[in-house]
Amino acid sequence: MSDETRTSHGTQASWRTRRGLAGAAALLLAALAAAPVAAATGEQAHRTGRGDLVSVTPVADRDTGAVRAFLDGRGVATDSVRYGVRAYRLTYRTVDPQGAPTTATGLLTLPKGGGHRLDLVSDTHGTMVHRDYAPSASEDFGRVPSYLNASAGRAVAAPDYLGLGRGPGRHPYMDTVSSVTASLDMLRAARTAADRLARPLTGDVYVTGFSQGGQVAMALGKALGGGADRHFRLKALAPVSGPYDGEGQEMPALFDGRVNDISGVLYLSYWLVAQNRLHPLYKDPSEVFRAPYASRVEGLFDGRHEEEDVVGGLAPSVKQLLTPAFYERLRHPSGAVLDAIRAADHTCDWKPEVPVRLYAGAGDTDVPIGNTRTCARTLAGQGARVRVVDQGAVDHFGSLAVSAPQVVRFFDGVRG
Repeated sequence: MSDETRTSHGTQASWRTRRGLAGAAALLLAALAAAPVAAATGEQAHRTGRGDLVSVTPVADRDTGAVRAFLDGRGVATDSVRYGVRAYRLTYRTVDPQGAPTTATGLLTLPKGGGHRLDLVSDTHGTMVHRDYAPSASEDFGRVPSYLNASAGRAVAAPDYLGLGRGPGRHPYMDTVSSVTASLDMLRAARTAADRLARPLTGDVYVTGFSQGGQVAMALGKALGGGADRHFRLKALAPVSGPYDGEGQEMPALFDGRVNDISGVLYLSYWLVAQNRLHPLYKDPSEVFRAPYASRVEGLFDGRHEEEDVVGGLAPSVKQLLTPAFYERLRHPSGAVLDAIRAADHTCDWKPEVPVRLYAGAGDTDVPIGNTRTCARTLAGQGARVRVVDQGAVDHFGSLAVSAPQVVRFFDGVRG
């Protein structure tokens, strides 16, 4: 079975498992520095090859009925569907966390109808452990926002991030800077591909994202609002359930019961292993992880293990996963750990000049809604006008299922 048609029982079972486990990156974020992203202007990016299109591969062609069936099967409202969609995997040039040239992949989805020139939506996805669940590689839940927005008449650029999809290496999980550069360069590649496919872009960009991608969306909006590329004009911002406040909300929630045990174990271990490759936190896994998990944890996050396998190889709770010393270090962070948390808590510290809506669910035990409320207060403190949409007692993935169609209608209203 091809990666483009992973709609088998195995794929659906994995989706159900991921929904039960945790959808989204909720934990410590890598050091965020939106300014360096914004400083890489379109002209500078062109000189370094960032965003250059390497290849375009068709991966899906769905009529309106097939789009509705896809969305309905995942509990997502279909009233905004007006067109079928065509989707393409883009391979493009970008940079790794150290600034060295690399490639990444992403999904460009276009409507089969509508205007000749298209507005563009950037959709950034939530946590994925297996590289083949990235938007360009699997027709799974990660394509919901792409199909929704494209079927409403806009182009959608959904980056896989580094190390996921067909990109080389391992995913630098929660490294916000590289997630933003990969997302911005995906927009550039999408512009080129859309021209070649005879559906040129207007330059107006609407930004959304879920969970890990909600935080990335906020940072990407900050970069675009700061003039990261003159070809793109930020028009609206609508993240869903992002972990915006590591120090004040997400980290304490690991220890006070607001984040469920399985989600905390999965995503904390993912973060520790990935970040140790970028900003060394330990010399040997045994300094952080108890036996027998220390000997296996790094291998579980190679991008080829299913979520079920990862969970099955880890402890049932954060306290049972970590050594007592490191457990206390996270409960009372200091030094490098605290620096990393605080450096990441600035994605909402700016003033958007466009409409902003933040979506979240009060019943979310992966990314507690306190993250969204903190972000809204921070934005308001900068003079921004922002609305929080509380979806009530839905779980993490449920917040996306309910919010994604509302985001489409919000974007329609902004354009109108």
